Amino acid sequence: MAMNNELLAIVSYIERERGVDREIVLVAIEQALQQAAKRNPGVTNDLRVVIDRKTLSLHVYDTMVVSGEETGTGFISLARAQRLQPGIAEGDTIEIEMPASALGRIAAQTSRQMIMQKIREAERDNTFSEFRNRVGEIVSGTVTAVSRRDLYVMVGKTEMFLPGKERIPTEEYNVGDSIRAIVKDVKPDANGPAVTLSRASSEFVRTLFRLEVSEIADGVVEIMGVARDPGYRSKLAVRTHDEKVDPVGACVGLKGARVRNIVRELSGEKIDIVRWSEDVRNYVAQALAPAKLETVELEPETSTVRVTVSPDQYSLAIGKRGQNVRLTSKLVDWKVDVTKAMALASFEDQKAEAIKNLAETFSVSTSVATQLADAGFLTVEGIVECDEEGFIAATGIDEVTAKGLYAAAQAVAELTGVGVEA
Repeated sequence: MAMNNELLAIVSYIERERGVDREIVLVAIEQALQQAAKRNPGVTNDLRVVIDRKTLSLHVYDTMVVSGEETGTGFISLARAQRLQPGIAEGDTIEIEMPASALGRIAAQTSRQMIMQKIREAERDNTFSEFRNRVGEIVSGTVTAVSRRDLYVMVGKTEMFLPGKERIPTEEYNVGDSIRAIVKDVKPDANGPAVTLSRASSEFVRTLFRLEVSEIADGVVEIMGVARDPGYRSKLAVRTHDEKVDPVGACVGLKGARVRNIVRELSGEKIDIVRWSEDVRNYVAQALAPAKLETVELEPETSTVRVTVSPDQYSLAIGKRGQNVRLTSKLVDWKVDVTKAMALASFEDQKAEAIKNLAETFSVSTSVATQLADAGFLTVEGIVECDEEGFIAATGIDEVTAKGLYAAAQAVAELTGVGVEA
C-alpha cells in the first residue's frame, strides 16, 4: 500500500521546516499507526507497521498461532499457514502481511495526533542534543509570538522561550522583531520549547563583554563579577593579568566605542566598569565611585562594610532608589552600610539634616521644622529636656501646635528611651 499523500506531506514538511531527520519522522509514523491500529478488533498486540524506506510504501504485519481447530483473532488455520510457509506445524507462530484495512478508519484518524506528539518529542530531543552544550552562548532570532510579557523566539529552525521575568523591563517587542539573548537553560522534558533564553541575567552582560572585548576573550582581562539591575544599571569588576594593560580602559574602548556598543544592545542600560581589588576597602571605594568616601571600616564577623560619607556625597553614594549601594553590595559580596559623617559636616549641613528629620518625625511642614531648629531644638531629646512652657515661649509657634509637638516629643522619647534616665 502506498503511503497516502497527507502522511507524505507531513514527512516532507517536518524534515524541511522543522529540521527533524526523515528516519525519526518515519519511525514516529510507524509507532503511531501501530498503536492506533491495535485498538481495532481482529488484530493482536504483536501487530507491527513498516514503511519501506525506499518506496515509502506501507506494510502491516501481524503474528498468529497456527491452529487446527480454533479460529478468530490471533489464530490461523494449519492449511492456510502451510500455503504461506510449507512445513509449518500446529502450535507454531507465523507473521503474515495484513491488508491495509486492518489499520482501520479510526487508526488513520487518531494516528495524526500521535504522530505530531512523537514529532514534538523528537524535536525536543534534537533541540536538547544541539543546545545542551551551548548554555551561556548568545543567539539571534526572530520574535514569533508575544503572550503577555513572554516571548517565543525562532532561532534557525528551533523555537525558544524568553519568559517575561528574563526580559529587560524597559524593552518592548512585537512579532517579527529581531532579538539577541543568552541561552540560559535547556531541558529535555519541557512541555513547550526546551530552550529558555534571557536578556535580564548578569551572564548576558558578561558574555556581551567577552564578545566585544578581545582582551577578555584572550584571557588578558578577567571579569571578576557582575551585578545588575536589568534595564537601568550594571556594575562590572575587572582585573588584568598583564600590568601593561588597563582593564577598565580595555572594556571602555577607544572613545568609549566598546562599552557604547554594549549599552546600545542593552537599550541604554548604564554600565559602571570597576577595577577589582583584593583589598575589600579599596574594592568598595572603586564600586561606589564617583562618590567620595570619608571612612571605610570592615566588620568581618557580619560581612559588613561600614562607609561614611559627607552629607553632600550621601545621595551619590546611595544612588537612585538605593541602586548604587545595592549593586555594590552584590558585586563585592559584602553588606555595604552607608551613613553620613555628621560630625565632619558644617553646622548648616547638620541643621538642614535636623530640619528634615524633625519634619518627618512629627509630620509637620518644613517651615514649622525650621522654626524649631531656629529656636535651638534639633532633636527630640532637645525638646523633652526643656519644660513645656519654656518650649512654647522659645519656638514662637502658636500654643495649640506647640503643645501638640511637645506631647508628641514626649511620646517618642518614651518609646525610644531618648532623654529617659535609667
